[in-house]
Amino acid sequence: MIENLRFAFIGGGNMAEALLKGLLSGLHVAPDHITATDVVPERLTYLETTYGIRTSKENPQAVRDHDVIILAVKPQTIPEVLRVMAPAMTRDKLVISIAAGVTLQTLEQGLGADMRVVRVMPNTPALVLAGAAGIAPGQAATSQDTDLVERLFNAVGRAVVVNEGLMDAVTGLSGSGPAYVFAFIEALSDGGVMVGLTRQMATQLAAQTVLGAAQLVLETGKHPGELKDMVTSPAGTTIAGMHALESGGL
Repeated sequence: MIENLRFAFIGGGNMAEALLKGLLSGLHVAPDHITATDVVPERLTYLETTYGIRTSKENPQAVRDHDVIILAVKPQTIPEVLRVMAPAMTRDKLVISIAAGVTLQTLEQGLGADMRVVRVMPNTPALVLAGAAGIAPGQAATSQDTDLVERLFNAVGRAVVVNEGLMDAVTGLSGSGPAYVFAFIEALSDGGVMVGLTRQMATQLAAQTVLGAAQLVLETGKHPGELKDMVTSPAGTTIAGMHALESGGL
C-alpha cells in the first residue's frame, strides 16, 4: 500500500512541495516516511518545520533508505545527481523524474537500464492541487509503478499516461498552458477594467469564469464547442464577442 512506502525528494522546491502536500493530505503518507534533500539549508528547515518531514543533505543515503525517489531538481543538474545516485540504486526502488526535458533514455543510462523509472511532466497549478500531468513509464517500470505514479499526481490534480513520444506535446499543452491561460485571464480582466470594474473585481470575475468553465468541461464531458454554443444566442453579445476573438486570431 502506498502509505507504507518511504519517499525521498531529491530537490525540495515548489513542485516537490506540491507533491509533498499530495502525499500527506491526499494519500495519507506519514511525515516520517518522507525525506527531502536540497542544497539550500533554509529550504530544508522550512519543509521540516512546516510539514514535519525528515530532511537530509545526503542524496545517496536518501536513495538507500527509501522506496520511491522523486527527482525534483533543475534539468541541468541531472547528470551529476544521477552520477551520485547510481551506486545507491537497487532494482526494488522506483525513480520518478519531474525534470523538464530529461528523457527516459538519459535517466536509464545514468541509473541503469534495468532500473524502474517513470518520467512526468507536471505543471504549476499542482501548487494548489489542481495540476495536469503527463506520465511516461520507462522500459523496466511495472504496471503497479504506473498506477502508483498516477495516484500521486491525481492527488495534486489530474494525470494521463502517454507514450514518451508525446511528452513534447504534453509540455506544450499543459506544461506551458498555464501561461497562456494567465494571459487570457489578464486580457479578460483588462476588458473589465476598461468598462468600469476595479482591477480586483475584474480579476476575480475573470479567474472564476475560467475556473468554472474548465470545471464544466471536465464534469460534463461535453465538447468545449458544444458548451460554447450553449452560451451563444443568435445576434447576442456572446457571439459578437466570439466574432471579435476569432477575427483577432484566437
